[in-house]
Amino acid sequence: MLIRSIEKFLRAHDMPPTKFGRLAAHDPRFVLDLRMGREPRSQTEARIRGFMSGFEAARTDASQEVVHVQ
Repeated sequence: MLIRSIEKFLRAHDMPPTKFGRLAAHDPRFVLDLRMGREPRSQTEARIRGFMSGFEAARTDASQEVVHVQ
């Protein structure tokens, strides 16, 4: 379920739901609406999951670069 993945992502990255919504869906109410029962289209869900994967990958790459620079 998408909302569970998003909630886990928000906790892991200490990110407010409105910031996530703006970055991932260009909609600051996106997470709040999901919490209220909104069902995203399959294309939207795929885009959100892609955002989360890309964010994780970029963060991992950035942390590895910092380790190599030190």
